Amino acid sequence: MTQRTRRNASLAIKSAELGLAAPFVVAERMARMARAGSTPSARDRKEFHGMINEKTIAFAQSWQAMAWEAARANQAFASAFFRSLLMPGRKPALPSAAALHTAAMEVLGVGLAPVHRKAVANARRLARKRR
Repeated sequence: MTQRTRRNASLAIKSAELGLAAPFVVAERMARMARAGSTPSARDRKEFHGMINEKTIAFAQSWQAMAWEAARANQAFASAFFRSLLMPGRKPALPSAAALHTAAMEVLGVGLAPVHRKAVANARRLARKRR
């Protein structure tokens, strides 16, 4: 299996795990809110407050990671283009479709990682508490 195939498989697996974990976490938390009613306990308030903070942090980390990865890919493409301009007799090197696809998958992968990590951790934690 090539590195590209492994990377795409990993992204697909993480997407599927996120697709399974997120609805479970939402269902567990909605049930907890319903049980808490209008007078949530201190433990419930801590969980509800954490729900908001963790999403803000995970999505900020995701956007930052995606921005850095996109900047790194753009820098690599620009560097290759300008190197080719400095070599007389060679036509400018434009990125191939495969290189652009790989860069896009890398951006998606680093962007998905923080959200995936938090959602899967929450699903495991909430499933443990359920038993």
